[in-house]
Order: sequence, then C-alpha cells, then structure tokens
Amino acid sequence: MKEEQIDRGEWLALSLVPGLGNVAFRQLLETFGSVSAIFKAGEAELVARGRIRKDIARRIASRVFSADPELEYMRVRQAGASIVVFGGGGYPGRLKEITDPPMVLYTKGATIPEIRPLVAVVGSRMPTFYGIKSAEAIAEGLAGAGVGVVSGLARGIDTAAHNGCLKAKGFTIAVMGTGIDRVYPSSNRSLFDRIAETGCVITEFSTGTPPEGKNFPRRNRIISGLSLGVVVVEAAGKSGSLITAAAALEQGREVFAVPGSIQSPKSAGTHFLLKNGAALVERADDILVALGIGSGCKDEEHMESGKENIADVSDLQKPVYDAVESYPVHIDAIIEKVSMEPGKVLGILLEMELRGLLKQLPGKMFVRAG
Repeated sequence: MKEEQIDRGEWLALSLVPGLGNVAFRQLLETFGSVSAIFKAGEAELVARGRIRKDIARRIASRVFSADPELEYMRVRQAGASIVVFGGGGYPGRLKEITDPPMVLYTKGATIPEIRPLVAVVGSRMPTFYGIKSAEAIAEGLAGAGVGVVSGLARGIDTAAHNGCLKAKGFTIAVMGTGIDRVYPSSNRSLFDRIAETGCVITEFSTGTPPEGKNFPRRNRIISGLSLGVVVVEAAGKSGSLITAAAALEQGREVFAVPGSIQSPKSAGTHFLLKNGAALVERADDILVALGIGSGCKDEEHMESGKENIADVSDLQKPVYDAVESYPVHIDAIIEKVSMEPGKVLGILLEMELRGLLKQLPGKMFVRAG
C-alpha cells in the first residue's frame, strides 16, 4: 500500500468501531484492499467476505463509533501527537511481525528509526535499590552502544531504564497503557516530556483512556514486539514483567534476566525465568554479545571507573567497603563482619558516603553507590 493512498482519518475511524480488534481489522484490510473499500461495503458483504460477526459488520456499515473520529483526531493534535497506521510511514517494522499488531498507533516525539536495534528493559514497580541501579546501568550501557531502550513508563524499573538511557543521551521509547494524553503515573510527567523531546512515546489506546488493568498486557506485547530482546531486572512471582517475557517468547524474541538475592521476593520472577531458559545477564555487554549487536565498551568503561574508586579506598576503609554489597546491608551486619568498634565503623561509613562510594538508605542500611 502506497503512503499517498492512506487516509489516517479513515483508519482512525475504523479503529474506533466497538468490538473490532486488530486481527479482524487486518483481515478486512487484506480482503478489501483499503479502509475506504471496507467502509463502502455493505453489512452482508462484510460478513460474507470479511468473515466478521454480524454485529461488528453492522457497526461498520452504520458508522457506529466509540468516539467521534473528528473530535478524536482533534484531541490527538491538541496533545501534540500523531497517528501512525499499519503499512504507513513511520510504523515500526518489527511490530508488523507479531500476530496482532496494532492497526493504529498514537505517537509523540521522533519517528522510531528502523536501523536502530531496540532492547526492552522491564521489571518491578517497587524495586530494590539494587534493581534500580542495575536497570539504570544496563540501559545506559545499551544506549552507549547505540541500542534503543524500550520500557513502559511505569514506576520503578521502567523509570530507571528510561533514565539510564537518557543519561547516555540515547533513544528511548515509552509504551503507554493509557491514552497519549493521560500520563500514568502522573509523577512521571517530567520523564514523559523528556522522552517526547528526544525519543518517542507510543500507545494504541485512544485519547482519554484511563490506566485500567486490562490495558497493560496489551501494552506489554508492544514492548516486546518492538524489541530484539526483553531484559527483566526484578519481578515478583506474579508480575506483569513475566507477561512481557511470555509475549517475547511467543514473538520469537530473546529473554534475559538479571539475577538477584535468593532472599528477595522481588527476584522470584527473574529466577523463575532463569530456571526456564532465560539468559543470565549482569551488564549490557552480555546482551550485546548475545544479540550480536555491539561490543559493550560502555560497560568496560564503567568497570574501569569502578576499579579506580576501589583503588582510592584506604587500607582502613577497605574491610568496611568490602562488607557492603550491591544489596542493602544493615549497620549491625557490617560491624559484625569487620570486627571493629561501632564508632569507628560509623565514621568510616560516613567518610565513604561523603565521597560517593556508599549510599545510606532508611533503616540504617548501606549499599554501594556504584
């Protein structure tokens, strides 16, 4: 189908027919050749040739929509967004490969570049400090190697992944489970705006769509569908991230998981994935090598930087630094490990915190800052 033959207004209108899903939409398109031809067909022809239910055929023939298409198009423009349709310019090539690709996408920001490899980074909405730092580091490493990072704009790991990519001045894509005009969570409004400036925000939901639970599994299949692989950083035993991983497997994408503490329930989902064949990753380089899309030099730079920090630790500080891990450790456990006077340990911890080597968390917990 040639770009000049596509009327986005008609595509938008057809997408607003209640009960018409993406699979049936595509089936009609393949049968009739264009959206204009679909609207010109009568109810009986739509049922006979298009093989759709009578009630849906009646709505198409009678122009019954869930929202006024003209008003919807106006709202999209008011939101500073655009309409991208299946088969038209700007529609992501990899997304066409899945079984039920969205026929209409609402987008804000830059066009998704076809030549750029994309990797999804997803995980818990309530992650540990370890999970946040892991997601940021992996996303930053991927971006440094020229790989785009896809995530869902949610709290926690999604936010960390987007931020890590932006920190490296990379291209990140936020896939929403709401309308393009409904930023969720609202606390991510600033992040939404930053992504729209240098990356891309997309959704298949019409304007005004609220953050309902049923929307997010549909969103997740787009996250995986855009990507070469999906990285799960932290996930509980029952998690939306596991739905994304399952969608990735169905779509023939690679699934990666970051290992966590065996004592953390937030790692139960990632360990389940690892037990069932997901590739274990510790840094972006592992993903780049597995997918054959980069050398991971960014990670090597981070590792060298970390070595420099460790080299700066004095002989007195080193036992305390070694006692603190990537997971939060309580002050009592640190004192027990190093066999020093509590006052001296507290003084050393404060010195290293001021130098940016360690970070103190609520509850007298300490964790490495790198």
